[in-house]
Parts: sequence; C-alpha cells; structure tokens
Amino acid sequence: MKYMSLFESLTGARVKDCIVNDGIFFIVHENEMGKAIGKKGSNLKRVENTLKKKIKLAEFSSDLVQFVQNLIYPIKAKEIKEEEDGTVTIYIDDRKTKGMLIGRDRHNINSIADTVKRHFDVNEIKVV
Repeated sequence: MKYMSLFESLTGARVKDCIVNDGIFFIVHENEMGKAIGKKGSNLKRVENTLKKKIKLAEFSSDLVQFVQNLIYPIKAKEIKEEEDGTVTIYIDDRKTKGMLIGRDRHNINSIADTVKRHFDVNEIKVV
C-alpha cells in the first residue's frame, strides 16, 4: 500500500494493483499510462530513484485480451484468444519471441498468468 500511495503522489496516476518481487510492478487504471510515465519518462525515473528499485508498468483494461496485450508489451502477439474453458492462448510467430515471452524456467509467462488471475477468472495462459 505504501508503494501505491507513493507512486500516486509522485506521478498523479491512479494505481489499480502493485506487485512486489525482484522489482515493483504497477498496474495503472485505464488511460493513466501517460501520467504514470510523464514527459520523457520523468515520473517513472523519479519513482525509480526514490524507491531505488526497478519499476515496470502496465495499463489495466476491462477487456481480457487487451489486458494481456498490455502485459506482454512490447512483444507483439499475432493473436490472443480467450477460450470457453478459461484458457487464454497467445499466438506468436517466431521462436525467439516465443522464448522471450515464456522466459527462463517459464518465469515470465508464470508472472503474467499470476497477474491476469488476480483480475480475471482465468485458469491458464498458453503460448503457441
């Protein structure tokens, strides 16, 4: 909670969620990304210098597919589908991009799945 209030006071952007692990991952409300980053990244740099931790940002969306796209940015998915059984499938063209998305020991995809499960009723996320 203290990270969220500090981020909001330094940037003026409203925070929906905050996840702390090796760095701090903030999910800002819809249409608040510009405020969170600031001109030429000034707000983001100020928060990183204050907390002395690496900051990651993503914008929340009430649409599940758009939210997943926001989480995996800058990676471009060919297609993201929401299945009936609660599975989200991300289609990627080349193997290098797929490897970056999954990460070593599935670290990246697991953190994406955990974040999505906090906000949506999803069973699993697959990368194809």
